[in-house]
Amino acid sequence: MRRRQPHSFGNLSMSSIVARKRRLRTEAKKRRDEAAAKGDIGARLIDLFEQHVSLPRDITISGYYPVGSEANILPLLNALQQKGLDLSLPVVDKSHSPLIFRRWDEATEMQEGAFGILEPTPDAASVYPGLMLIPLLAFDRQGNRLGYGGGFYDLSIRSIREQQPVYALGVAFAAQEVSAVPCDKNDTTLDGILTEKGVMRVEAK
Repeated sequence: MRRRQPHSFGNLSMSSIVARKRRLRTEAKKRRDEAAAKGDIGARLIDLFEQHVSLPRDITISGYYPVGSEANILPLLNALQQKGLDLSLPVVDKSHSPLIFRRWDEATEMQEGAFGILEPTPDAASVYPGLMLIPLLAFDRQGNRLGYGGGFYDLSIRSIREQQPVYALGVAFAAQEVSAVPCDKNDTTLDGILTEKGVMRVEAK
């Protein structure tokens, strides 16, 4: 499995990087809201995913239940389910810990979890996904991702890669791309980003 190092921000202190992330989150959230207001891209994501992503039949895919202006992947998840693929959704267990991924389909019982996000109940089996579909606020062409600050996906990607290979695919509006995402040694890069304009693959370095 390939490994990439986050884009270097030189000699910036951790406090400076944190401040830059905070400012960018505010700007990126506004840009994402504006992009989402122009129309749902769910159907477009299905077409592009099917054109550009090749999957083994035995793979387990983790998605996310979109909140706010996050790119809507529910149509894509439903299409993947109809193809017989195994799906899962993330569950926040506790702060500063990797996510738990529980099996999910349209019939799965859901509950409101941390941050008010719907997640499968504990009755659903936990799994290790081989493909992760990941929401974000901003991304760059080096595969750096700006999330919400909890570090859940960074921890989860690293944790899963200790067990098996996993492909981390960010999902976003094209307008969420920035020239450079501030990052530090705790941030984990994505392998690719799916937007309404296509799939951007990040080259290993």
